[in-house]
Amino acid sequence: MSDNTKTKKLSIISFSGDFDKLVAAFTLASGSAAVNYEVNIFFTFWGLNAVKKKRGRTFLGKGFLARFFGFLMGGINNVPLSRLNFGGASPKLMTYMMRKRNVATLNELVEAAIALNVNLYACEMSMHILGLTKDDFIPEVKGVLGVATFLELSEGGDKLFI
Repeated sequence: MSDNTKTKKLSIISFSGDFDKLVAAFTLASGSAAVNYEVNIFFTFWGLNAVKKKRGRTFLGKGFLARFFGFLMGGINNVPLSRLNFGGASPKLMTYMMRKRNVATLNELVEAAIALNVNLYACEMSMHILGLTKDDFIPEVKGVLGVATFLELSEGGDKLFI
């Protein structure tokens, strides 16, 4: 690659487990990958819900507190809307509206990102705190990384924190 050619790269730090923020992260990721960007998503804390194998509420993790948080966090099927969640009804209503208007749902956006070879990574520190292991995540999660390694991977591209 010549010095004049810049790698098109987007790295997203997915911190939030909110439905609307995950939709934004996966929309940006899949859209960027579709136009030949290298895309990395680093899931940390509540963002880890998006890539858990278990999609619903489960006592996941090592230790009482970790299992309790695992249950409260749920999985991708239980992510709340950041505002006006209405006891969990809003994500279901939003998904209905997305389908009705022919817009990709959160689950479809995740599938698209995977199909477009978006690189998915889990945060080592968050996993350690929450008592999770790599086996708790979908197989498409390429690795467990610390911050320094993620920064190395994302070097030379744009970074977004969602």
